[in-house]
Amino acid sequence: MVKLNKIYTRTGDKGDTGLGDGRRVRKYDIRVAAYGTVDETNAAVGLARLHTRDETDASLGRIQNDLFDLGADLCTPASPEEKPGEALRIADAQVDRLEREIDALNARLSPLNSFILPGGSPAAAYLHLARTISRRAERLMVKLAESENVNPAALRYINRLSDFLFVIGRHVNNDGETDILWQPGQNR
Repeated sequence: MVKLNKIYTRTGDKGDTGLGDGRRVRKYDIRVAAYGTVDETNAAVGLARLHTRDETDASLGRIQNDLFDLGADLCTPASPEEKPGEALRIADAQVDRLEREIDALNARLSPLNSFILPGGSPAAAYLHLARTISRRAERLMVKLAESENVNPAALRYINRLSDFLFVIGRHVNNDGETDILWQPGQNR
């Protein structure tokens, strides 16, 4: 599918970049910002994976692969002539899997009575970082959807992803036992 023989092409030296459909846009285009922020999310998940193992690491590996799918989806604008399967798109099945994983993880956690401060463990801190970056990606995708077609499943996926990153962050903190809770007004 992807073949990278040469890393630099010089085609973006004047501030534009190519989309998946061959069109050239400015590097600050909202679409480029959206899939660039998805890429940032992926990098933060990669940092978290340095501190995970077993089923948590496998789950985060699936997320990283999904994030490449999401980036591919976003970098290829949909057209009315697009045939099913022609472009790589986030599928409802990916959203469904994410929801099942959220439900399974959340069932193991005690209910919260406060917000959580990012931290507790290195993995949790990086997962909270990834969560906040994914929220920014979602805001950019919603903005993009105001003017261009965006795959509805992609919007649902990025929305669920931040929830997933929150609950898996609690999971890696000993199922929430080592979460650091916000104490409102503590330092007044």
